[in-house]
Amino acid sequence: MYALRNISRLSKSAAAIKTAPKAFNAAFLKAGYASDAKSSGQIRSVIGAVVDVQFDQGKLPSILNALEVKNLDRRLVLEVAQHLGENTVRTIAMDGTEGLVRGQPVEDTGAPITIPVGPECLGRIINVIGEPIDERGPINAKQSAPIHCEAPEFVDQSVVPEVLVTGIKVVDLLAPYARGGKIGLFGGAGVGKTVFIQ
Repeated sequence: MYALRNISRLSKSAAAIKTAPKAFNAAFLKAGYASDAKSSGQIRSVIGAVVDVQFDQGKLPSILNALEVKNLDRRLVLEVAQHLGENTVRTIAMDGTEGLVRGQPVEDTGAPITIPVGPECLGRIINVIGEPIDERGPINAKQSAPIHCEAPEFVDQSVVPEVLVTGIKVVDLLAPYARGGKIGLFGGAGVGKTVFIQ
């Protein structure tokens, strides 16, 4: 009985993965992660990476929503971390805040920060807002996922032990990496840690 229940759960999760792009927005609206109505506000204060944004009464964005502001001809993303009173949110900037001024307009995206996911992302380096930083052009991913989400259930995770082949013989032979696990990479200054992960 337990095996049958797990098989049905796995088949349901596989079906959910196929329909994920269509159901993504609806699920986040239902869960309260995103709001239907997008609103706009103004910067109230900037202290380092912390930016307070004031909105109209009753139009506060949800916690973890992404806000966008134009900063010196580039897009700056702010993430809502806290509600301060009835009309102000405290946000964390995902990049430098030099050039931001009080009264500058801010737009609520109505959704959390999302990053591209899928096979197109393998071997690529992206920043926290999903932009490629490896100078290899844009990532043409068909799906995206929020940076804040629950871990997959245990039954949905692969339990088959596999080796992640890096192509570096000394690593694959002496200290092989397990696929799907976590790895700590330690080393002194200038020994090639960054070169290794590229």
